[in-house]
Amino acid sequence: YEWNRNEKFFFQAAIAYAMSIHLKQEFSVSDVLVCNETPRVSFWFVVTSPANPLLLIDKANVEMAVRKSRSRINSALLLSDTTMEFVGVLPTLASPVIPATPPWLIVFGVLIGLIAAGFVFLLVSTVVQKKRKKNQKADEEDDDEEERVKTVENGSRSDGVYNASFSDDEPNTQM
Repeated sequence: YEWNRNEKFFFQAAIAYAMSIHLKQEFSVSDVLVCNETPRVSFWFVVTSPANPLLLIDKANVEMAVRKSRSRINSALLLSDTTMEFVGVLPTLASPVIPATPPWLIVFGVLIGLIAAGFVFLLVSTVVQKKRKKNQKADEEDDDEEERVKTVENGSRSDGVYNASFSDDEPNTQM
């Protein structure tokens, strides 16, 4: 990471922004003083009051401003909590991701869907079986009727219509 005059100015601007948001005063880049810079990019800084440059802002306010705007500062400098450390300011933990739909509701929906699909399958298979049995009985009756119609009369084969009134089979019981 190359620390130069422009990066230093950018850091000062980010801290001035954080202080402006926290204390609701207008801070400028000149209010953030960077001291004891090293080639390893290690330094300390102080923030002066915009109204009186001789008056320093207390450490608690600076820490709170950095803590509130830490993600914004890291994003501006393209760094993270692991690459940029503020001594004395604990790193901010990202809030846990809360899904829009609770996981138990998804599992519940899948189970209810499977149960509903099972009921539909049972109902449809029952209806299909009844229709098959009905069609099978109708086919058997048609075969019996065709056998009855095709009888031999007087030595010749008759392919006429079967009339149940002339048959010997009595469907009704006798009294």
